[in-house]
Amino acid sequence: MMSMSTSPPATPTGVQTDDQGLILPKKLINPCMENTDRKELHRELKFNARIGKSVLNQKTELQRAYEKQKERHAAAIEQHSPETELAGLKGELGRVIMERAQKHGAAAQKQDAEDAEERQYVNPEYLNVRAKLRTAHAPN
Repeated sequence: MMSMSTSPPATPTGVQTDDQGLILPKKLINPCMENTDRKELHRELKFNARIGKSVLNQKTELQRAYEKQKERHAAAIEQHSPETELAGLKGELGRVIMERAQKHGAAAQKQDAEDAEERQYVNPEYLNVRAKLRTAHAPN
């Protein structure tokens, strides 16, 4: 029969166990935190923060000039966009249409006034012809 021993079972190499034979947890390695470039950058940022120098948002003169040019270009495009030109065209077109409508209305009123005046005015030649017809067809 097998003899029972109180010693913990054998563990693979490199694994730490406690006195009861349980595997002890170990901290996992974070590759991002272990990166040397990240460590150097973090060290530099901490140093600059300590001395009060802002290294973030620093741009070269060329980058600043390029961004300013892009902003001016975007503003110019927005100012001359087809929508604003169309709105201006609609405004001008609407104004011209209203002027023409007013002119047409005034011309129509003038024509109506002339027609009414012509109706009131009777041509004397018409009266002479009518009088002759009456006398020719008058009952005797």
